[in-house]
Amino acid sequence: MSVDVELVEHAPAVSRALPDEVGRALAASRIVEAAPDPYTPGHWVLKAGSKVGALTLAVPGAQPVVLRITPKVTTARLFFLLGYSLDPRGWRDGQVDVAEHRDVLPALAHAYERQVERATRHGLLQGYRTTEDSALVVRGRVREAEQVRRRFGAALPVEITYDEFTTDIPENQLLRAATERLLLLPGVPRAVRARLLHRRTRLADVTPLVRGRQLPVWRPSRLNARYHHALHLARAILDGASAEHRAGDLRIDGFLVNMNKVFEDFVCVALREALRPYGGRGQLQGRGVHLDEDARLRMRPDFVWYGDGPGRPLAVVDAKYKVEGKSGYPDADLYQMLSYCTALGLPEGHLVYAKGSTPTASHRVRGAGTVLHQHVLDLDRSPDELLTDTRTLAERMARAAHVRPGG
Repeated sequence: MSVDVELVEHAPAVSRALPDEVGRALAASRIVEAAPDPYTPGHWVLKAGSKVGALTLAVPGAQPVVLRITPKVTTARLFFLLGYSLDPRGWRDGQVDVAEHRDVLPALAHAYERQVERATRHGLLQGYRTTEDSALVVRGRVREAEQVRRRFGAALPVEITYDEFTTDIPENQLLRAATERLLLLPGVPRAVRARLLHRRTRLADVTPLVRGRQLPVWRPSRLNARYHHALHLARAILDGASAEHRAGDLRIDGFLVNMNKVFEDFVCVALREALRPYGGRGQLQGRGVHLDEDARLRMRPDFVWYGDGPGRPLAVVDAKYKVEGKSGYPDADLYQMLSYCTALGLPEGHLVYAKGSTPTASHRVRGAGTVLHQHVLDLDRSPDELLTDTRTLAERMARAAHVRPGG
């Protein structure tokens, strides 16, 4: 048996009975805000931020605590935002079936298992893998330098390298790793877990990945097209399944999605796609931007649109998924955007928020003439409407930069 604690993203704080070790670990991990309840001994006041998902906190000799954080947006909408940012041209709303699951992890596990089943229905993908080996028979090519270095002139064994046609390729390695990761996480429904075990059996001959090492790289192609959606979900699982560590005798293991990053990635990718008809190039996490002439104060705006000329910026955007205060969005966001505009030499800057109670606004900076725009995206709107809203913003940015479709 476990103690279940359910929170809602950015909802008011709640008091829950927790072992002190668990409460202290939550406070240190910053997964949620946690502090002892001053009015009720043995209770901790918990408040969820922008991280959603599920995790287990286990202390030897005590009941494990399962913490679930539900997003404010629907699970289907979360999957659209996540999926589109991973694959904007191939992703379609409804491509991933989240069934009836309301929580993130059960929905993700269900969706991933369905995609893996579709991807491997006609057998595992095969490809060529370069292998280096020592053998008694020459196969492929002899590694002459290695032969001399390791064998000191001996004829056998022979150091060789050859290309092998196999299922042990990065695509299948990622599917196996994500499948095994899900099987370790709390909250995966029993029926889905049983099907995942079956999928793992099919991938048994694939080399397991070593925890902590860099993930293998795969490249989209016509040959692996049937794997694309499953691999995008595998990446989301392996990226999000990082809430794992030990603090003394306490173990924290789970899967979390940072809604800040999900929103930021969606806005930036959607704008990049919407600006393609106008030419230029969109750069996510703008590089090479400095506030000072000595290039010591580095800046990383979320999105910079450059023209076809060498390094000529046309627009800058920062995405902000946060709860606004009583007086509106934080002034610090405006100061930050003003510094971006100053460093890039732009007359306008754009802040994009998830919809709150503050409407779209524009501010002209006194003495500088720079205009700072605050836009909102309503995540409750349909995917088509969300993409239309980003295209409208892209058109506005293009008009301000005096750029027409076709460059």
